Amino acid sequence: MSGRTGEPGTETGGGGPGREDVASVPGGGRTHTLGLLYPPARRRRHYTAMQLDFIGGVAETATEYGYDLLLSPSESENDPSFQRILTERRVEGLIVMEIRREDDRVEHLAKAGFPFVTIGRNRRADETGWVDLDFAGLADSCVQHLADLGHSRIAFVNRSAQLFDSGYGFAHLAVEGYTEAMARLGLTPRAYLCDEDIAGGEAVLERILRDDPATTSVVTMNEASLGGLYRGLTRHGRAVPRDFSVVGVAAGRWAEQVTPELTAAEIPAAEMSRVGVELMVERLTSPGAPPRHVLLKPLISLRASTGRCRAVPGTEPEPELPDFPDIPDFPGSDF
Repeated sequence: MSGRTGEPGTETGGGGPGREDVASVPGGGRTHTLGLLYPPARRRRHYTAMQLDFIGGVAETATEYGYDLLLSPSESENDPSFQRILTERRVEGLIVMEIRREDDRVEHLAKAGFPFVTIGRNRRADETGWVDLDFAGLADSCVQHLADLGHSRIAFVNRSAQLFDSGYGFAHLAVEGYTEAMARLGLTPRAYLCDEDIAGGEAVLERILRDDPATTSVVTMNEASLGGLYRGLTRHGRAVPRDFSVVGVAAGRWAEQVTPELTAAEIPAAEMSRVGVELMVERLTSPGAPPRHVLLKPLISLRASTGRCRAVPGTEPEPELPDFPDIPDFPGSDF
């Protein structure tokens, strides 16, 4: 099965310089270096494959504009790396990632007047340039896709409790989009936090089916748990997509390495990285220009993990039999 569903991204704000314009800006860059604030994945403190995609994309685009890249793992304004970057003016501008709803790095940079843009957004979204995915809209589209296939028992698998509790914007936006879509359709939402590994996927599937054995579908924003989610379904005798449909937001490598391949909206790491650098260059070359905002909503690629809803055996309601009128007794009848 192949196809696409969804909407293109939107953009607000002014345009910016092309690559050929950067070198002509007077005094353009004393260090010729951009900074990337990107803390590694929470568990085991290493960068995931997706994070490395973003780092590579930012570095490649920065090079095209004549900048080197300095990577900092700072997740707080108190991190020594963050403080050194600012006090020693090691970079001309900063690209900030893994944005939280209350992010002291963003607050510090805004108050200091230091040039920065973000990949992701929070309550200061109107004050700085940013590029982000429309996580709420994508979750809504995933729910609608399943509803169009006849599913009404739709669970939601979010990111880890640690990320959610620390205020990561995408985790909150996604569950808000899911909940609003379920309410619009008159369905009961059931959202779950999930550790980002195979064991987490198996564990969340157990919780989903324990809470409602009649569940027939899942929307997931947790690509790292996909293998465990599929494994759990197999253990419970649920074949995808015959008995259970799965749809979500995931990098292509994750969507295509599970069997059957996942119907999903792609996380466009390369495009987001490119736009992030371009916004940073615009900030440096035209500091007085209004900030530009780019909201991406990738299309959902229809693969093989979603299908028409089939009720789980044993969970169908008992058929209602019609009321038959009383039959009168006839003279001489044995009944």
